[in-house]
Amino acid sequence: MKRPIFCIMLFIAFMQPAFCQPSETKKWSLQECIDYALTHNIQLKKSQLQRLSAEEDVEQARAQLLPSLGASTSQNVVYRPLITTGKNTVANGYVQSSIDKVYYSGSYSVNANWTVWNGNRNKNTIKLNQLTARQAQADSVTAARNIEERIVQLYVQILYTSEAIAVSRQSLETSKLNEQRGITMVEVGKMSRADLSQLTAQRAQDEYNIVAAESNVRNYKFQLKQLLELTDATDFDIEIPTFTDAQALEEIPPLNTVYLSALDNRPEIRSALLAIESSDVSLDIARAGKSPTIGISGAVGTNTTSMSNDSWGYQLKTNLDLSVGATVSIPIFDNRQTKTAVNKARLQRESSLLDLKDKQKTLYNTIETYWIDATTNQSKFKAAKEATAHQQESYTLLSEQFRLGLKNIVELMTGKTNLVQAQQNELESKYMAILNINMLKFFQKPMIEKK
Repeated sequence: MKRPIFCIMLFIAFMQPAFCQPSETKKWSLQECIDYALTHNIQLKKSQLQRLSAEEDVEQARAQLLPSLGASTSQNVVYRPLITTGKNTVANGYVQSSIDKVYYSGSYSVNANWTVWNGNRNKNTIKLNQLTARQAQADSVTAARNIEERIVQLYVQILYTSEAIAVSRQSLETSKLNEQRGITMVEVGKMSRADLSQLTAQRAQDEYNIVAAESNVRNYKFQLKQLLELTDATDFDIEIPTFTDAQALEEIPPLNTVYLSALDNRPEIRSALLAIESSDVSLDIARAGKSPTIGISGAVGTNTTSMSNDSWGYQLKTNLDLSVGATVSIPIFDNRQTKTAVNKARLQRESSLLDLKDKQKTLYNTIETYWIDATTNQSKFKAAKEATAHQQESYTLLSEQFRLGLKNIVELMTGKTNLVQAQQNELESKYMAILNINMLKFFQKPMIEKK
């Protein structure tokens, strides 16, 4: 009995360090989040598969310029139940007749076809598929940019909310100090219990604010994990870089400069321009329906049959056929198919032009929103920073006056509320200014197409 117990204790002794040692949670930097998402995000992978599919269409269209070559054979067994004549043979001086109701035949052929001219439709199809592949690539980059943009927004939101929690914790410590001071003043008869209840309520409100902010941080981290396609149950955390006031006060690029740069670099604009080019090529393909089609064909064939007395090899040689031909197909009346295709191609081009204008308008509105927010938050940050300094000085004086009994509970709580609000305003305007300035830079980021 002692040996099994000893073994169990020894096993626990060896395993205990592994169980007790806390695992460190990986802290993700912003660039690590972006790189990981660009590699693992499912929607982005789907867009990349669409691009690869479009590239396969390009190769297929190129192959249509080459002649096609195929070989075929057929082997047949025929039964003729009502046949009355057959073959007569002489054997040993006697004439023998036989009727074969079942016979065998085979044919063998090699065929080649080549479309020499079809109104340039094949070459234009290659151009169209190439444009479609480039458009799929631009759409893939657009999906990647959208993911990057969302990651940056969530990342900054986490940083802002985390720092706001730190401010709320400081506020909570002040509320606890005021509550303890109020308890002391109640005990010596310098404060009513009603005023103490207000201090207690403020302390409880600060605790609630911290819990709510922590919940928001967890929600932002959850959304960030979803973008990264992290489905395991491990804890997820990010690095907390230091953002300086100078970053919030950085010079904001001019609105028109950002917009003109974005017109050249944004993948969604590139995709819309490629759609217009595709519409032009589609129009040429539709017009090709009025042109004649010229094709060349060639074939080599032979056949054999069991009804012949010749050998199989001899039949293959003597029945050999060689043929070459040319076909010209001229459309005369096609039930309006060509005209309809041309009109629909023109309508599609008009739609592509409208789509480009819509994307340009959306792009400008987005950039203008970021620019206005950057300018506004930068101005707010300057004012909020000064307001926080004055509110801190005011609250310090209020606290001392309250301790000496020169200020009442309402004045103290109002001063604390104003201080916390000023601190929150400073933090929010700082981080929002940094976010919007960097988003303006992000819209100037060049588009890199994969080869």
